[in-house]
Amino acid sequence: MQERVDRYISQFKEGYFSPLSMMARMTEEVGELAREVNHHYGEKPKKSSEAERSLEEELGDVVFVLTSFANSLDIDLSEAFDRSMSKIESRDKNRWTRVTEGSNKDEHN
Repeated sequence: MQERVDRYISQFKEGYFSPLSMMARMTEEVGELAREVNHHYGEKPKKSSEAERSLEEELGDVVFVLTSFANSLDIDLSEAFDRSMSKIESRDKNRWTRVTEGSNKDEHN
């Protein structure tokens, strides 16, 4: 993903935005995702004048901006994710109720 985003951005003289602009853009995209989640799962129905947007589309926008942000700071997302997962797997290994073999997942919902 990072290579594909970089090929796209590299076509333009402007290149990547500044970190502050990237943070603002990320916040905007996460806000749009939150709005869609609220329309689908919350108490706020969509106005008839609002365009239909999918959660998949909004998540894709977040991933694009996150990837652009990482590229602009020369951060390898795979490495960052691996470090985060290692931390989470260690820190939270006993935090949640584990699904046991042969149990029904629906029993926990």
